Amino acid sequence: MTEVHALVDGPVPAQAGSGHDRPDGPDAEARVRELLARMTIEEKVAQLVGFWEKEDGEAVAPLQGEFADSGRLEDFSRHGLGHLTRAYGTRPVDAAARAAWLWKFQRDLVTGTRLGIPAIVHEECLTGLSAWKAATFPTPLAWGAAFDPDLVTEMAAAIGASMRALGIHQGLSPVLDVIRDPRWGRVDECIAEDPYLVGTIGTSYVRGLQSQGVLATLKHFAGYSASRAGRNFGPVHAGPRELADVLLPPFEMALLDGDARSVMHSYAEIDGVPVAADPTMLTGLLRDRWGFDGTVVADYYGVAFLNLLHHVAADNADAAVQALSAGLDIELPTGDAYLTLTESVRAGRVDEALVDRAVLRVLRQKQELGLLDATFDDEPPGAIDLDSPEHRSIARRLAEESVVLVGNEGVLPLPAGRRVAVVGPNADRQGALFGCYSFLNHVLAHHPGVETGFEVPTVLEAVRAEFGADSVTFAAGCEVDSADRSGFDEAVAAASAADVAVLVMGDHASLFGRGTVGEGCDRDDLELPGVQRQLVEAVLDTGTPVVLVLLTGRPYALGWALSRCAAVVQTFFPGEEGAGAIAGVLSGRVNPSGRLPVSLPGSAGAQPYSYLHPELGEGMNGTNLPATPVAPFGHGLSFTTFAYTDLTVPAEVPTDGTLRVSVRVTNTGPVAGDDVVQLYGRDLVASVTRPVAQLLGYRRVRLEPGASVTVELTVPTTRLAFSDRTLTRVVEPGEVDVWVGTSARRDAQARTTLTGDTVAITTESPRWTTTDLR
Repeated sequence: MTEVHALVDGPVPAQAGSGHDRPDGPDAEARVRELLARMTIEEKVAQLVGFWEKEDGEAVAPLQGEFADSGRLEDFSRHGLGHLTRAYGTRPVDAAARAAWLWKFQRDLVTGTRLGIPAIVHEECLTGLSAWKAATFPTPLAWGAAFDPDLVTEMAAAIGASMRALGIHQGLSPVLDVIRDPRWGRVDECIAEDPYLVGTIGTSYVRGLQSQGVLATLKHFAGYSASRAGRNFGPVHAGPRELADVLLPPFEMALLDGDARSVMHSYAEIDGVPVAADPTMLTGLLRDRWGFDGTVVADYYGVAFLNLLHHVAADNADAAVQALSAGLDIELPTGDAYLTLTESVRAGRVDEALVDRAVLRVLRQKQELGLLDATFDDEPPGAIDLDSPEHRSIARRLAEESVVLVGNEGVLPLPAGRRVAVVGPNADRQGALFGCYSFLNHVLAHHPGVETGFEVPTVLEAVRAEFGADSVTFAAGCEVDSADRSGFDEAVAAASAADVAVLVMGDHASLFGRGTVGEGCDRDDLELPGVQRQLVEAVLDTGTPVVLVLLTGRPYALGWALSRCAAVVQTFFPGEEGAGAIAGVLSGRVNPSGRLPVSLPGSAGAQPYSYLHPELGEGMNGTNLPATPVAPFGHGLSFTTFAYTDLTVPAEVPTDGTLRVSVRVTNTGPVAGDDVVQLYGRDLVASVTRPVAQLLGYRRVRLEPGASVTVELTVPTTRLAFSDRTLTRVVEPGEVDVWVGTSARRDAQARTTLTGDTVAITTESPRWTTTDLR
């Protein structure tokens, strides 16, 4: 990790083809303004749009088929080009051949257009670079489960290095939407239901990616995950307090502490106002309050949606004026709306100064990347290993840390020599390991017959390798989302003949209704898809002990399973090394240490639910329908045990001070293991209702059997800040319960009192809890 942190703290490397470090100062500003002064309106608008060369049938963006083809790239870019959209991630292409094409295209922009400005190339990189044969890491939900920001930084730096080598300048990640409703399909792209965990993990990703000279893009700003009933694109009716205290903090952290250079607007409308046309969000908050000086890019087709879906614009030209005026700089993936700005300026429908404002932001960013001096006369990369041993090592470690042992009645780890029946639709399916924005599920699904391009053992293959092929039998039993039970008998027979049945169930990630989870794949219940529950129950009825292994992109209602299965193992699309991590947990080679980044719900009817609820949000008073989850946020078991002692909490802390907490952690079990020490707090009396639990800080520690360590957490009181009745974010005096535990449920507990005056917090206030070990 020393190497990665050195990169993060140092200067951003120059982009391929430039030979210059990141510029700064008055000379740099004078240069971009002089360049702007020489531009025609056509050349200005060209810098504000992207171009996407796509084919029919490749539905990887919402309503993609409703938009006309943009024509030939050479014609489209005759005045220059702001962004080139997904040069590697639209279809399976050889990376070296595509790089050679890209270098020539950029060279043609330099030599064949009047101003000679190359394009910014952007790509998806949510679970790794979205390119054929590139490493695919665990999904963000798995990052949250790992509670390991440093490892996420390391992963993002590896992703950024691959992108930089291929001439890609900007990545459309991370997703900082806080999970509010597990029925929403895009939960698999999110990190957690806690804004602090989202903020720390997401900012760590930003730091890693940008350490390699690749710009991170925060998405989806903001409120997207709070859609009504968990429906994608659904209206958002979050109040200003929920927006300020829950949905915005991760973005604030990634911008102010991570220096993220780009932000993507949300498709959402908040209380009737689409974010893409809201100057209070895109200018007032982002720029005036937070001081953001990067670029705001459109989520794909989001500007045109102001006309087509939100109906707040009469046509695409009106939509373009509204978005530009609000502070949206670049339309992606193409120029369906912004290309009308040329005529709108000439007709006086929009002030050219607004166009200039956006163009200056784009030019500054291109200068930061070294593109204004790039010639692309150097040789493009030849053969490049996009799935190197380094990538595999990071993927393996992150997968192993993210496996959550939810329940275990002593059956795990499985002793050697057991006869194991592996059953289930996700047992022998590569796609079961990946999320909806993985290249395999996002792109290769449209290209049947094309090889995966890198090694992806399935869970069945990994279990055979772990326990010996002769000890393992297999029956699929059913498909992921089907009513067909014709395979039940074979599965029941296999389980009946075995000592233990490992049932590998869960999701198929895809897009727009083609999967059980993913963008546009929402659910109206939280039962396992299809007849999977019935298959599990049929195997349970054999009397053979059942280990339920879940590969999902959302939490499902599993109370029935926890009451009957011998063990429940939850993974959230653990990536290319995920099968080995699962097999290692089954055998005991890997001691599970993942913790739930989202509560396991009791029922779909209890949604939306968050552990950050006030007391009445639990549903225990005044209603017959409690919302209690079957497993809380932060829960996860181990093959060893940990004891917490010597919890120290000061009796009083100034409202503008820091809360210094320490606790002694001891591995009291027989094997080495990782514990995730979680510090929670509860404000007992406040001017507005407060959550019954709130994560204040955390630290992953590894301990040998019998070993102890003291974990010291320094918590700025601003971690307890909230929006008061005037919507001012403050720290109020009063009593606070503080506890350290293995989940949001209370364990070792103490009480402190915040003393002094109510303190208003600002962007200069500290946002992070720091930790030390001794």
